[in-house]
Amino acid sequence: MKITHVSYERLDLKLTEPYTIAYETVDRAVNFILKIETDTNIVGYGCAAPDQEVTQESFAEVENNIKGIIIPFLRDKNPLDTSRLLQELAVLFNKKSSALAMVDMALLDIAAKKMGVPLYQFLGGYRTFIPTSITIGILPLEDTLKKASDFVGQGFTVLKLKGGLSVDEDIEKVNKIFEVHPNIKLRFDANQGYDLERAIKFFKETKNANIEIFEQPSAVDKAKLLGAISKAVALPVMADESIKTLDDVYELARKEQINMVNIKLMKVGGIREGMHINSVAKAAGLQVMVGCLDECGLGISAGLHFALSRPNIGYADLDGHLDFIQDPFAGMVVIRNGTMYPNLKNGLGV
Repeated sequence: MKITHVSYERLDLKLTEPYTIAYETVDRAVNFILKIETDTNIVGYGCAAPDQEVTQESFAEVENNIKGIIIPFLRDKNPLDTSRLLQELAVLFNKKSSALAMVDMALLDIAAKKMGVPLYQFLGGYRTFIPTSITIGILPLEDTLKKASDFVGQGFTVLKLKGGLSVDEDIEKVNKIFEVHPNIKLRFDANQGYDLERAIKFFKETKNANIEIFEQPSAVDKAKLLGAISKAVALPVMADESIKTLDDVYELARKEQINMVNIKLMKVGGIREGMHINSVAKAAGLQVMVGCLDECGLGISAGLHFALSRPNIGYADLDGHLDFIQDPFAGMVVIRNGTMYPNLKNGLGV
């Protein structure tokens, strides 16, 4: 098999409404779609969702890498030589994570289509569905409660609340949501906004609110603080922005500084690298969630197929596509009552 043509498209995706997290407000996203054609009429698709804070890539940088490096490099290559191609590409543009994830997706899409199965089966096929949380950004209390009720009304059973700007407001929101919806599972993401004192205060004053995950409470450059919080609170503390590489998860696991890992394909460089990180987490006894950035349905589909393929991935936060006004890949995944399913087409489902 040989790659005959490589092209891309830039998607400028507007959100139905802006959302706020501890360090920024977001009202739109840029995704890049890679299309790899082969001499067998099999076509693979991949998605890059660069984010300056998380993936440390600008939109221009990713687009330049696609035009100047990825397209000429892939031409005439065998797309089934995935490991070698990704290793060589990583050196050429210094391991830019979402760009690598995009190529990784497209090559795996081709391989699964060649086999004639959905990607999650090609990767291992452990389960066929997984519940996903849906996220509420930083809003005033009444708006937060309205969002929560809207999502519960849509069938979601897991809510993820963003915070980190005011611990007192975070505590009030969590407790009020639990008061109104006591059967809902709650996840809280401080997005690096807490120190040890605030983290302990948050834990003590929300300990009856059924919180199942306490995500990235402290800054990425303060690993010891993350470890101190993990030891001080009786909540599963999950690293997100702190894990971008295999070395990151190894060090945090070795020093017993976390309880959980959030693997986002865009920040780690794709499914194959995500599998390595997942293996380290499994060996260390850490629970794993697959998360996302602001990704269209194509990127979300890749995260879903990855999550479905590994036995020890028990959590998903794959809602990044739900707030786009127009998503050309909206049919890639199916959500029923807060549970996510692939569309069962071959590969990623394009």
